[in-house]
Amino acid sequence: LTRAIAASLAIGLIVLAFRPLAIRGGLALLEAEGAVAAHAETYIGIRYWAGAAWLVNCVLVGWLIGQRRVKTVLMVEIAANIIHIGLDLALVLGLGWGVAGVAIATVASEVLKLALLAGLVALVPAARQAWASLREPATWERSALARLFTLNRDLFARSLLLTGAMLIFARSGAQQGSVILAANGILFQLFMLSTLILDGFESASQVLCGEARGGADRQRFLKIVRVSLLWGVLTGIVISALYFVFGRELAASFSTDREVMQATADYMGWVMLLPLLGVLSFVLDGVFLGAGWTRAMLVTMVAAMAIYCAILWGASPLANDELWLAFGLFFVIRAAGQLAIMPRLIARDFNACGK
Repeated sequence: LTRAIAASLAIGLIVLAFRPLAIRGGLALLEAEGAVAAHAETYIGIRYWAGAAWLVNCVLVGWLIGQRRVKTVLMVEIAANIIHIGLDLALVLGLGWGVAGVAIATVASEVLKLALLAGLVALVPAARQAWASLREPATWERSALARLFTLNRDLFARSLLLTGAMLIFARSGAQQGSVILAANGILFQLFMLSTLILDGFESASQVLCGEARGGADRQRFLKIVRVSLLWGVLTGIVISALYFVFGRELAASFSTDREVMQATADYMGWVMLLPLLGVLSFVLDGVFLGAGWTRAMLVTMVAAMAIYCAILWGASPLANDELWLAFGLFFVIRAAGQLAIMPRLIARDFNACGK
């Protein structure tokens, strides 16, 4: 816990040092223009200051989930989001601060979340040793830090590729004009809502598969995989059904612009499909993380990313339907790769045990 928090703070400070270059470079990469670019620069310029807090929050959430304190994480997320929503309403609709108000609300809720998580982690007996370990030379041994970064190297590369896929998606939408960009932004929020729900199965399978792998219990591991996939798929079906019934009305509530509302309705079908297209890859990420198969997970991500980019390049110039199709296939290809190599990984790591 101490090493991870220290690493997150160090990375946060490094990222903050590159703030001007990162903002200019990111906007140029997205090829945003006019009002869209101005609003994006305003938002990012404010939001950027909470980067270190966001990184520490990731550490604290991951540590609590690893301790099976998922309900604690849930309560913090609910509290932070309620306050975030309240601040958005107050600053944007009440005070009329626009995009800047959204960014300030986000930063404030992130800092509040950090305070809540830090307080709750401090109450856990195992975490009380963290403060004392700051003064222990063994905490900062090069070999120990190297193990931490080696473990996270593949995860970082995986996350970087996933972020890249989303960046390419946003960039391709921005090239189709402000209406499509806004509509895709709304639809992407609905997609992220479904992923947050389905990520619960990822977190659960990560902890439970990690325990089974640590106990060399093959049968328990296989049972966890089957149950996680089954309930993940069933939940994905329910989410898709809810979006089919209520999705258009929900998407329309995000905007007051008639053109944007119409565009969201036109492409809502993809958001209905994505929970089904992506659920296997979400759950299997948890399985692979729990089992420590981070390199294999990275390999499947690289393959999916390569095919995703090839599809987008081959279909250029893109229509928005083609963009959403390529994005959906990205998750399908990832899941197919993970399912294809998982039997070999199970045989390798559990073959020596008789359970």
